[in-house]
Amino acid sequence: MKNLNMVMHCPDQKGIIANVTNFIHENKGNIIYIDQYVDRVHAIFFMRIEVDFKGHLSFSLDQFRGDFNKSVGTRFALNCDFFDPKIPPKMAVFVSKHDHCIYDVLSQHHAGKLAVKIPFIVSNHPDLKHIAQRFEIPFYHIPVTAATKKEAEREQLKLLEAYQIDFIVLARYMQIISPELIAHFPNKIINIHHSFLPAFPGAKPYHSAYDRGVKIIGATSHYVTEELDAGPIIEQDIARVSHLHQLQDFIEIGQDLERLVLLRALKQHTQRKVMVYNNKTIVFI
Repeated sequence: MKNLNMVMHCPDQKGIIANVTNFIHENKGNIIYIDQYVDRVHAIFFMRIEVDFKGHLSFSLDQFRGDFNKSVGTRFALNCDFFDPKIPPKMAVFVSKHDHCIYDVLSQHHAGKLAVKIPFIVSNHPDLKHIAQRFEIPFYHIPVTAATKKEAEREQLKLLEAYQIDFIVLARYMQIISPELIAHFPNKIINIHHSFLPAFPGAKPYHSAYDRGVKIIGATSHYVTEELDAGPIIEQDIARVSHLHQLQDFIEIGQDLERLVLLRALKQHTQRKVMVYNNKTIVFI
């Protein structure tokens, strides 16, 4: 390892940045990026650092992490995660029948613009198997009904554990995730949906929004929690529409937003730029 990403938080207090950066310097690390934020309401300090250890010929992550936690970590009650940016996380893709998000995710991955490994795609319908075959990714069809939902999730969990998955993307997976599955992947299941909720729920939100003459279409990507569509928000965007737009325009604009917002959220997550605290996110630039 020659590079290291560190993402940390602790109660806000004097001397955190000085002690962290001094520790890195003493261990022959060169800081190439640093950003910090203080939640003044809750007095919580957040920081993200990228470190280059090219000059440290015998660098050991385990040694560095242990020494850091014993010294700086203990002193400031600092919670720190350490990541090797050259080891991409393993991402499982869940889909149903809509293909606009999965095409973008797989295309970006194939082009080397999304730094993840995709061991498999799972779907409750067989419709998109041809996409998985085109990108040479294993595809698993696990049907889901009200009667078989628990068994289906047990099968999904077996796959997730067998492939040692780090996080999941719901690329328009039209099923509610159970608390049991969420508990296995806290803040590691990323969803995308239109931003018409709660005003326009149901299977055809764009039709309802069109009938009401809405002026803004939006998309939201967030981490999945037990409260439906209420998890920490990672990324959002909007587009303005008017009476000149037809229903199909609404749908196409919305799907474009979903694609873009989901990809931005995935890149932020895989680059370790997102921290979750109190059902909110801190997203570093």
